[in-house]
Amino acid sequence: MNKELKIFSWFAAIFLVAYYLPLSSPKVTTAILEAFKMLQWYARNHTLACVVPALFIAGAIVTFLSQEAVLRHLGPKARKAEAYSVASVSGTVLAVCSCSVLPMFAGIYRVGAGLGPASAFLYSGPALNILAIFLTARVLGFQIGLARAVGAIVFAVIIGLLMERFFRRDEVKRNDAAMQLPEPPPARRAMWKNLAFFVAMIAFLIFSDWYNPGDVAVTTADGQTIHAVQLQETRDAILFQVEEPVAGYSVGQKITLSKPEIQSVEDSKTWVLAIYHIRWWLAGLMGLIVLLMTWSWFDRDEIGEWMHNTWDFAKLLIPLLYGGVFLVGFIGALLPDQQIAAWVGSNSLLSNFVASFIGCLFYFATLTEIPILEALMEHGMAQGPALALLLAGPALSLPSLFVIHSIIGFKKTAVFTLLVVVMATITGMAYGALV
Repeated sequence: MNKELKIFSWFAAIFLVAYYLPLSSPKVTTAILEAFKMLQWYARNHTLACVVPALFIAGAIVTFLSQEAVLRHLGPKARKAEAYSVASVSGTVLAVCSCSVLPMFAGIYRVGAGLGPASAFLYSGPALNILAIFLTARVLGFQIGLARAVGAIVFAVIIGLLMERFFRRDEVKRNDAAMQLPEPPPARRAMWKNLAFFVAMIAFLIFSDWYNPGDVAVTTADGQTIHAVQLQETRDAILFQVEEPVAGYSVGQKITLSKPEIQSVEDSKTWVLAIYHIRWWLAGLMGLIVLLMTWSWFDRDEIGEWMHNTWDFAKLLIPLLYGGVFLVGFIGALLPDQQIAAWVGSNSLLSNFVASFIGCLFYFATLTEIPILEALMEHGMAQGPALALLLAGPALSLPSLFVIHSIIGFKKTAVFTLLVVVMATITGMAYGALV
């Protein structure tokens, strides 16, 4: 009955939006266009390079990863120091964004990882991205970069421990049910083979989704040079954010140039960008290694089960991700930077809460949160809310909330979100008072 009620609720919501949406309003029609632009950007830049490899990893976790091994290292009875150490620093190793972490979170949770370590992994994966932390320190200042790194590690552990505490009864029942399952069959492969297989798959994901910081020098068709950050590219146009003042443009201003208006776009020269330009060669090498391992070590039945589990995750997660990204694009177009900055212009409780709440709703592709935050600070955003948004934003978004709800349910998702918002708000206030 609950499933049917959910389906009916979705039908009713879509009907009411379609019936009452004021299409004659220029703001609304602009927001709809921006929502489709964001959806196209997500499809072009994140689906094939990020979401699809992560889905295959999630399917492989369920298919090939021993439930006994997961329970031993990440289960409810695992040593807390080991479980939370692995989960809380995973982001520095994985260097992936939230849309990559979500399928892997679903995989390890379904196999038997405890809610606490799984929640710590869910938060730390995108929040502790090492490239994002270094870029934060370089662009926004060493203090806020250090605060982001320390805060992310502490948040991951505390959130995991509190989730485990709040839902202890559910976890005991879940663990007891897992213990009632029949003994798994003997392992078909040596442990090192499974480890090598997953390392190669994760390496493929890291390289295929390698980040471009986006620092560019844009030469327009009329010869003007603009130093900017490239935020979003669709088929016909590119959205930039101005980094240095130039005639007609101020720092932090966002401009959209159609591709015929652009003479050239020259990237900045960094080691990160050097890897970005050869990412497909590196990803291709890792993909070839994965194929060779699959052909040599797995039989046809195992591969078929892997594909089946991957498809199940795709059916569950992709519609929620796409729907969430579309809604974020629509809502974001209705809230200009100047309006948001006006809400977060002090280190008050309200300003830090608003920043944390916005961070939990909006979708920030990894590294894009930094130029966006830079623009908000140019418009008057205070230091405390800036840190609050950095701690809440990368780990959560409207698309990820939809997905997390489908995996662990409404109550656990609500508590997880509340913990992130409250902790980010308090930390932002404390940081704002110190600096």
